[in-house]
Amino acid sequence: MHKKNMFASVLVFFVGFASMAQGTTGNVPPPPAPPNPPGLPIDSGIVILFLLALSFGVYKTYKLSKRAA
Repeated sequence: MHKKNMFASVLVFFVGFASMAQGTTGNVPPPPAPPNPPGLPIDSGIVILFLLALSFGVYKTYKLSKRAA
């Protein structure tokens, strides 16, 4: 049983070593770059979201300071 486990371990080691040794041969060009993502506009919705988040933060800060006092 011990010999089977040792053989399997050595086999896995050498298979991994052999697969890493298979580098590119010659002058093979790199694969082409993926296309650029489509341009997505940032509308006034981001400004509204920012203002809502800011007002919520002010509200929570006011509530916490009022509770602590």
